[in-house]
Amino acid sequence: MKVVYASTPEQVEKIQELIQIFYTDVFPLYFTDEEIIEFEQLNVLQLSESSFDYFGTLKDAYQVITSLQTLCHILEGSHFNHHYEPLFYKNVETLNEFGLSFPFRFENFSISKHLKAENLSVYSRADNQMLV
Repeated sequence: MKVVYASTPEQVEKIQELIQIFYTDVFPLYFTDEEIIEFEQLNVLQLSESSFDYFGTLKDAYQVITSLQTLCHILEGSHFNHHYEPLFYKNVETLNEFGLSFPFRFENFSISKHLKAENLSVYSRADNQMLV
């Protein structure tokens, strides 16, 4: 008999938080708002009820969290280079195995595609918040 522990609500919240980081911090670095809207329509990195079937255990949820964190780290950093390409594809494969669509190739995030910092996006986080 094998004991399996179910994923916790906190893990699901963490996965949702990391997905939001992709949409607010990572995607605006490489894609236009129109492209990001299309990603939403294509359910890129979107959780569904069936997603929970894929990562229903603690181990599975941690694998998804780790893959999302690793991809964020590779894509957000100034150290982006082809040295990380095998690691990129390994983590994309993990996400796809667990039912999270990430239909990108490493080349989609090349330095040449990196949008300039002065480009504004409705998806980017605000640099500050006004208190009322």
